[in-house]
Amino acid sequence: MSEKAEMNGQCLCGAVTVTFVAHNDHLGACHCDMCRRWTGSALLEIDAAPGSLTYEGPVKNYASSEWAERAWCDICGTTLWYHLTVPGKDFYGVSAGLVDNAGGLSLEKEIYIDSKPAGYAFAGAHKKQTKAEFEAEIAALSEGQPQ
Repeated sequence: MSEKAEMNGQCLCGAVTVTFVAHNDHLGACHCDMCRRWTGSALLEIDAAPGSLTYEGPVKNYASSEWAERAWCDICGTTLWYHLTVPGKDFYGVSAGLVDNAGGLSLEKEIYIDSKPAGYAFAGAHKKQTKAEFEAEIAALSEGQPQ
C-alpha cells in the first residue's frame, strides 16, 4: 500500500458506518483476555491514521482499562474499534471485519502472544509481543517517552 487510501466499513446491521485512512499497510492481532472476551477470538485490527476516523450511527463506548476504551454498535453489537486513551496519543485500532476483505492487508503483528490460547495460531512470520513487552510500550507513552 504505497498511497494510503481511505477505507470504509460498516457494522453487521449497517447502522454504523466508519471511514478512516489506514496508518500502515498491515493488520494487527491482540490476544489479551479482554479482546478475546469482546470478540470471541483475537481482535484483528487496522490502525487508523491519527485524526482520520469518522463515523455515523449509534456507537457505545466502554472504558475497559485505565488507558483504553472499546466501541460497538448499540443495535447489533458489532465490535468497532479499540481506542487508546493515553493523553496526546490519537490511536484507534479499527476492527478489520468492518472493511471488505480486511482492506486487503496481511497480518504483521500479534500482541499479548503469551495470552493466546493453545488451540489456534496464525500462519506466517510476523512480530510477536508478550503482555509485558506491549504494556511497557503503553507505560512509556503514558510517561511521555517517545516510541
